[in-house]
Amino acid sequence: MMDNSKKPIHPAWLRAMHWLNALAVVVLMMSGWRIYNATAFLGFSIPKSITLGGWLGGALQWHFAAMWLLFFNGLLYLGFNLFSGRLKNKFFPLSPKVLLADFLSALKGKLAHADPRHYNMVQRLAYLFVMLDSIVIVLSGLVLWKSVQFPLLRELMFGYEGARRVHFFAMAALAAFVVVHLVMVALVPRTLVYMVRGR
Repeated sequence: MMDNSKKPIHPAWLRAMHWLNALAVVVLMMSGWRIYNATAFLGFSIPKSITLGGWLGGALQWHFAAMWLLFFNGLLYLGFNLFSGRLKNKFFPLSPKVLLADFLSALKGKLAHADPRHYNMVQRLAYLFVMLDSIVIVLSGLVLWKSVQFPLLRELMFGYEGARRVHFFAMAALAAFVVVHLVMVALVPRTLVYMVRGR
């Protein structure tokens, strides 16, 4: 029987999919901001220096390319997590009481990261949120891309205009997660090593 301490903290498939998802999300956000700027329907614009695509047509090409990468890689990621049992073992159970305690510890800068093989409650909730948020992004994106073909989905999102807002704010939530995630990596830099080398 293999000693758990000798197993990689993150298996190779997880590391590869993590970095592909990260690439897809960055491209989607930057190209999405350029697409948003074409209408600026919320009354403000994103600085062009952090957008991708140069013009609307170019941004759409980048967006669709990254969309397919996130869709297929995300499906594989979810499938591997489900069928390997990792989803159940790493992210459940959730305890509101422990979550509150971990959240308060995080606010004080005292959240434990001693064992990288186990996620604290804040991490569990954050990663589950990202999975669900990514699904919302994909579904709202389908309405924006093929509105006529998905009438029920369009109605569930309060029409095309509602789907635009759902898509924008779901991506904004993902961007906020990315910022917090990078801050946490900066505070505990060995987590980056684990995600690159697995050990």
